[in-house]
Amino acid sequence: MLLGLFPLRSETLKLRTVVIDAGHGGKDAGAVSKDKKSYEKTFTLSIASSLAEKIREEFPDVKVVMTRTTDKFVELRDRAQIANKAEGQLFISVHINSSVSTSPNGYSVHILGQSSNKNRDLFAYNMDVVKRENSVILLEDDYSTKYQGFDPSDEQSYIFMTLMQNAHLEQSLLVASVISEKLKGGPIRADRGIWQNPFYVLWKTAMPAVLVELGFISNQNDLSILKQENKREDIAERLFQAFKEYKGIYDSSLDIHRKEETPVSDTPRVQTQAPAAPQAATVRYGTQIFASSRSIDLSDEMFMGYVPEVINIGSLNKYIIGVFESEEEARKANLQIKKRYPGCFMVKLGSDGVTRFK
Repeated sequence: MLLGLFPLRSETLKLRTVVIDAGHGGKDAGAVSKDKKSYEKTFTLSIASSLAEKIREEFPDVKVVMTRTTDKFVELRDRAQIANKAEGQLFISVHINSSVSTSPNGYSVHILGQSSNKNRDLFAYNMDVVKRENSVILLEDDYSTKYQGFDPSDEQSYIFMTLMQNAHLEQSLLVASVISEKLKGGPIRADRGIWQNPFYVLWKTAMPAVLVELGFISNQNDLSILKQENKREDIAERLFQAFKEYKGIYDSSLDIHRKEETPVSDTPRVQTQAPAAPQAATVRYGTQIFASSRSIDLSDEMFMGYVPEVINIGSLNKYIIGVFESEEEARKANLQIKKRYPGCFMVKLGSDGVTRFK
């Protein structure tokens, strides 16, 4: 079990609010099939609505907020604002992928992260997808003022996102991992993995957040599946099972926090326990540069000469470099590592697992 960033106020401990975002809508059709008869916005609303219904039915105490319930255009920034205003504890954005080629297929799960420099970034596998999902901004009135100059078609606009430290990274990774596992063996067969990308809607949500691409509308096999109501229902059920598992982890972790002697504080605490991680004889310190659901060759150029220590947690591999027994030495190394990996963060490795800290 992986535990991450949880508030410690007793009255709001359990996961009680989830926000489900049906991608696109209204004048924004999203991705469109080759024959122009099927739209991403239709499939996403169908799956998102079914997911919301399942959560409400089994967890009546959980508040389920949807960014749209009809074929309505919702501005990208408003989706995040709806989630933040609802004080959501989890944000799930539902999308369907597309490609110029008809061969790509499968599902993928995305969390906030770097994707602007292909020479330095593991997760920059498809900048076109990022640009397409963010391009809805261009349909909005006065978008240049609303988004303070952010241009979804310009890769330079994404640079500032790589400088953001996602306070909910650990929990977003956990949610993504659970969702990825639950989608395996489902109607959409191919697993394209877990990725970090600078999707605007993930960047602006102040909570653990994931964006799921549930198949390719441009692929005939995926499209035929998405057209079937029972297949969409199956996909929604798998997303629900992922939510159910994550909620169980989230809620049960709170019993551990209550037993701690540390006084209750309004300040969120990062505490990551990883039973699957190697047991260290002594406490060590290092810098986590990224995590991936796929194993990466340690000689890959993305490591820029570093030899990372890999810690496996469930289906995720965490890559940690600059590991020292001395916190002071690790911090010095971290200053240099940050120049190459802007989104990295310090971690402590010990017998109780991996703990993120400042």
